Amino acid sequence: MSRPRTAVPGALALVGVLLVAANLRAPVTVVGPVADDVAADLALTATQVSLLVSLPLLCFGVFALVAPRLLARWGIEATSVLALTALAAGIVGRSLPGPGALWVGTVLVGAGVATLNVALPALVKRDFPHRVGQVTGAYSATQSAFAAVAAVVAVPLAGTQPQGWRVAFGVWAGLTLVALAVMTWRWRTARPVTTPRPAEVVTWRGSHRSPWRSALGWQVACYMGLQSTFFYAVVTWWPSVEAEAGFTPAAAGAHQGLLQVMGIAASLLAGRVIDRTRARGQSGLVVLFSGMSAVAVVGELLAPGWWPLWIVLLGLGTAASFVTALSFSGLRTVDHAQAAALSGMAQALGYGLAALGPVLLGGLHDATSTWTVPLVVLLVLKAPEIVAGALAGRRRVIGG
Repeated sequence: MSRPRTAVPGALALVGVLLVAANLRAPVTVVGPVADDVAADLALTATQVSLLVSLPLLCFGVFALVAPRLLARWGIEATSVLALTALAAGIVGRSLPGPGALWVGTVLVGAGVATLNVALPALVKRDFPHRVGQVTGAYSATQSAFAAVAAVVAVPLAGTQPQGWRVAFGVWAGLTLVALAVMTWRWRTARPVTTPRPAEVVTWRGSHRSPWRSALGWQVACYMGLQSTFFYAVVTWWPSVEAEAGFTPAAAGAHQGLLQVMGIAASLLAGRVIDRTRARGQSGLVVLFSGMSAVAVVGELLAPGWWPLWIVLLGLGTAASFVTALSFSGLRTVDHAQAAALSGMAQALGYGLAALGPVLLGGLHDATSTWTVPLVVLLVLKAPEIVAGALAGRRRVIGG
């Protein structure tokens, strides 16, 4: 059974959220820059390296279905402690020599991150019911910032030694242990609430409508899935798109850095704007944010020389859409239990599509020998994304 709702000072609650968020992308983004080192040291094939990169995304989709059940049984803090423990074990485990350690550790990383991905929207809904957008934007920006740091420092940490990648992988366990300490302390020492707010009265096992049986739930899930597919396709293939347009690998890499910076700024800004639209809904924001990304793709097709404008629009649009999709788990539900269920559903579909999207676009490129067709397909997918997001953005809640 879950523990009763606990009262935690606002500052400590926010610190816990941000520390957990800092661990959600760094252990994943650190893999790409040193993937060649891993392959050389362990004699991995190209297929195995691709699996190493995509396995966490597949885990995100699978374990997002399990996480709501864990949250319902043990509560947010206890489940977060369990997930952080699995994450720390996975980070350390995949850094150690031994048969299968890399793969078992990668699965544990995926399971831990997936559970925390679902837990955070529920935690925000419970502890910050009137600042869902702002806090979601803050933790999304934190994810992006630490993801960028992990990608930048991976190669220097790995150095020139054949097994240096183990250091680049394992160092992130330290950050996970800090988050684990804070969440464990919070779980064990927070005092029981005697007068909970109305939004928090409903227990985890309430009788609210399941998002799986709600049109609104499916609208949120489809929006999450389609915008995630676009985002991961861009992160995976945009440097190759720019290379085809004549940019050097160094220039394309610098553009990716700018994309990340714009994403951090957009996450913070979008969160504040979302909270200000609570009274009228976020359908207009969905059109604006998704439209920015669409304009960037059109611009890359027609005038790649204007790349600063397209990178800025792409960074703003993708990050703001992601924050909006995450915020819907809190904004379209009546309590944190229902928010956890919707978060699990949306992220299961979202990461499932995200894992397939880059592969399918890569296949289209191989079949056509150009990035024009894949980019047009991305544009076509923007239409159902905007429709699903506009429907999900209307001011209502599941079962309401």
